[in-house]
Amino acid sequence: MDSALNSNFIYLSNQNLEKNKVQFPAICSNLDASNPTILLVENDKELLAYLNKELKVDYAILRASNREEALEILNQQEVHLVLSEIKIPDLDGILLCRQIKSDPQLSHIPVIFMSSQYGIELKILGLNNGADIYIEKPFSLEFLKAQIQNILLNRQKIKNFFTNTRNNKSKKNDQISTDHFMDKLNLLIEENISMMDITVNLLARLMNVSRPTLYRKVEKYSSLKPNELIRHAKLKKAAELLQTKKYTVTQVSSMVGYSVQSNFSRDFNKYFGVRPSVYL
Repeated sequence: MDSALNSNFIYLSNQNLEKNKVQFPAICSNLDASNPTILLVENDKELLAYLNKELKVDYAILRASNREEALEILNQQEVHLVLSEIKIPDLDGILLCRQIKSDPQLSHIPVIFMSSQYGIELKILGLNNGADIYIEKPFSLEFLKAQIQNILLNRQKIKNFFTNTRNNKSKKNDQISTDHFMDKLNLLIEENISMMDITVNLLARLMNVSRPTLYRKVEKYSSLKPNELIRHAKLKKAAELLQTKKYTVTQVSSMVGYSVQSNFSRDFNKYFGVRPSVYL
């Protein structure tokens, strides 16, 4: 390894590396994309090449040597994280971070600053301009990988939370809409259950929907056709009335809108498996 790079990183001996090695789960299995994309912004070509080599196993790597190149890439490519030297040159890393965080299309992208400059003032400057993490050089490669993994996984958790929240809210609203429609329809059927000529056309008119819309919604929400829903409602009401033992089969048949008792007995037997006279 070149001495210039050795000055920028902490290296462990092979023996210590094995002893202190941290096992990192594969990033890709926890994120949407097969390989999250990292934009490396560094004007040290050797360091840029080294980071590219070490990180490209788990990530898709894009490279820029200055702020202008970085912004051009960010506006053209989907980037999941920016890893930038704070001085590229001067303090262009600060300006780059400020521009990322002030752009609604880019502000969600986490920014990790690297710098060989020590001092709390520079750290505060970076964090105040939107940086998520500040890492001093020299640093451990394993430490950098852990920071990248942690921030990407946390962003994915936040994304999943809001996605699930929106989906649950949408499902809840759909269920409320479904319940309201069917409750209103069942109430209308019950209010008109004694009518012998209650029809799908009548229900559609009372529900203020077209006949095809009524068919579509009833089949979607109940797996029944509207005329089946009407018949089932009539038969359930008939069973309730028969259980009171206050009415004859003939009376109940008329009360639920059957003009022909034999038709009522046939439908009742088909639905409940017994004749109305036996159900009494």
